[in-house]
Amino acid sequence: MVKAPRPARKRRATACCAAVLVAATAAGGCGYAPAAVTSKAATARSAADLGGMDALVKAAKKEGRLNVYALAPDWANYGEMIKTFERKYGIEVNNENPGGTSQLALGAADKRRGQDRAVDALDLGTAFMQNARGKRLLAPYKVAGWKDIPGSQKQADGSYMNNYGGYVSIGCDAKAVKKCPTTFAELKQPQYRNKVALNGNPSESSSAFSAIFAAALANGGSYDDVQPGLDYFKELKQRGTFVPVESSPATIRKGETPISIDWDYLNLGYSKELKAKGVDWKVTVPTDGQYSQYYNQGVNAYAPHPAAARLWLEFLYSPTGQNIWLKGYSRPALLDEMTKDGTADKQAAARLPTVHGTPKFPTPEQEDAAKVAINEGWGKAVG
Repeated sequence: MVKAPRPARKRRATACCAAVLVAATAAGGCGYAPAAVTSKAATARSAADLGGMDALVKAAKKEGRLNVYALAPDWANYGEMIKTFERKYGIEVNNENPGGTSQLALGAADKRRGQDRAVDALDLGTAFMQNARGKRLLAPYKVAGWKDIPGSQKQADGSYMNNYGGYVSIGCDAKAVKKCPTTFAELKQPQYRNKVALNGNPSESSSAFSAIFAAALANGGSYDDVQPGLDYFKELKQRGTFVPVESSPATIRKGETPISIDWDYLNLGYSKELKAKGVDWKVTVPTDGQYSQYYNQGVNAYAPHPAAARLWLEFLYSPTGQNIWLKGYSRPALLDEMTKDGTADKQAAARLPTVHGTPKFPTPEQEDAAKVAINEGWGKAVG
């Protein structure tokens, strides 16, 4: 089995008002800083800056609340992650719009600067996290396990770091589809008409965005050229194969999206739920378009609960949090280190799908260019 390789992350953030890495608002410029942003917790770049982990926990408990956005309970086991955090620390987690997208989460963080309901911590796909850094929304913070996160999986300044990852996969209802496809090429066959869907719009959803990348790689494209991926879905639409419905367990149960191109950990996570509903959900990583990527975690520089935001990151990167990702079929950033020191959940790790070969990753610049191309070309491709 080959674990998800580590993507390169090269660009660094630009500081604004050296005392605190926060963004200027449209009206206020660099001088603007809400009260929460100027607190000791908000300027802490590690737990040590607050006097250690016990002090961080105490400060977070005093705040008593954590605002997050678009963390679906069945997404990489976020339901268990949130409940475990709440039980452990007695901090209420307000998870707004669990079915939302990376774009909506980014927008909520950007528009609510200085508000009590602003997002405290961000979980975003790489292209969207780069946008967050470009908007100066990220506060540098290094968790206790920082040194064990490979250098290629974190920003040197601590602005954000890889969290959990997986491969683009093809999920298939084996009872509704005579032969489940294992490649992008097979999906062009007439037997798959009105059956293939994505988990969202590629201009807003990182999983759908990555599906375009994978399709491009499977059709002669590259990280510098995602047009073949757009052309591929245009052809599927013309053939009547692509279904313009956002795939979910509900649409799968109804028979609306019997084939879904999505992250492997999401497709695998659906299996148990779908089995109880009589759906035999099979999951395959396509051999002709292997694409793997991580989602990233960062603290909002305008977090109204800055201590809770930092404690949330500490929990996510603790052995407990990392093993919760594993139980959700995703590959946590510290998996290699935990495998070495024996703290990884061996049973959960053994359930990860076998993938042959080692896919490469696009650079931040390539992802930025691809995002522009996909934003401009998706509507033209599928109408």
